[in-house]
Amino acid sequence: MKDGAKLRKILQANGYSLTHPRLAVFTYLSGKEPISMSTLCQALVPDIDRASVYRTVTLFQKLGITKRHAQGWKYMIELGDMFAEHHHHFTCINCGSIVPIGGNSLENFIEQLASRQGFVATGHQIEIQGYCSRCEHLDLRK
Repeated sequence: MKDGAKLRKILQANGYSLTHPRLAVFTYLSGKEPISMSTLCQALVPDIDRASVYRTVTLFQKLGITKRHAQGWKYMIELGDMFAEHHHHFTCINCGSIVPIGGNSLENFIEQLASRQGFVATGHQIEIQGYCSRCEHLDLRK
């Protein structure tokens, strides 16, 4: 099933329709790393009003279509695991850049850890904070 059809099915199953703003937000987020709400709004306004972008993202989060990553008092948005491969992030605490963590070694570790504790993990989100290669000279702990 293509992503657009899958999106429509999820929305309909929850009593919503696939409107122009919802499709525009989804399309813009497709294939991208996490972006700020500001970036998302700048890309879509004036075609879609700012309030519709925020309402759409709120609905998408409620339905698991998107997920948010806290960054201080702000946050970044990306498509959720049903539309993108599950992954984690390194987040630079200086410039805010977000780099995906690939590979299965972290996933395998989580499964082993849960199993040793007699726990069945049904989901998780991991973000590692630090300094990117451009900002590492700013690390004041050195």
